[in-house]
Amino acid sequence: MSETLVVNEVYLSLQGESTFAGLPCIFVRLTACNLRCSYCDTAYAFTEGVRRKIDDVRREIDGLAASFAPPAAGASESVPIFGGVARQRLPLIEFTGGEPLLQPRAAGLMRELCDAGFTVLVETSGAHDIGVLDPRIRRIMDLKCPSSGEVSRNRWSNLSLLRETDEVKFVIGTEEDYAWMKVVLERYTLPRICPVLVSWVAPLAPHQRDPALKPVPEGHRPMSRQALADRIIEDRLPVRFQLQMHKYVWSPDARGV
Repeated sequence: MSETLVVNEVYLSLQGESTFAGLPCIFVRLTACNLRCSYCDTAYAFTEGVRRKIDDVRREIDGLAASFAPPAAGASESVPIFGGVARQRLPLIEFTGGEPLLQPRAAGLMRELCDAGFTVLVETSGAHDIGVLDPRIRRIMDLKCPSSGEVSRNRWSNLSLLRETDEVKFVIGTEEDYAWMKVVLERYTLPRICPVLVSWVAPLAPHQRDPALKPVPEGHRPMSRQALADRIIEDRLPVRFQLQMHKYVWSPDARGV
């Protein structure tokens, strides 16, 4: 029987976060996650999904990418420009979830897409070994802050595997998260290794909050979006503040965007 993946959705949109924000991107959202972060906005991917042959998923990706112009002859994704990438094959391909590293067969599909010249991104919680992925893959790895309820799940050994093409993301919802992030940034000198992304926790509407999500620990003091931006400036942090662009273009409840 052909190898399979449990897939929640595959769609073409714009990358809403990371240093690649704004670029066309095909998202492959895989089913299942073993974390229950307090702010999770994709809880539908915990269990919703269909088991599909990997070959079928690859054909769907190729179909979505077919209308884009092929990369220029001799183009290289390693040519830097203003901290980004000057030339690369579009669209990007991002594996997300859920937690894509829970399905080991996904790594093989990612490798095939790298072989085909795509820039492949993977969003991972940081709770699993990122060393299993092809070195060409750009890993966007969370470090879970205290208000997530999952800070104990951080796999600190991943930090020694980070490369300059990777990105580390902190999702900040409280004053306690911010203080924790500052300690981690200094202790591990993360900005010297790779780009550091800082996101604000967008509050969930009651209907968005899955009952399985962890509660924010007692005593935490909420931090507003503006307060987070102001503190980054005040403290001169060498990080990239980001918003989830797709939530400003489309409804925060919209899927497939």
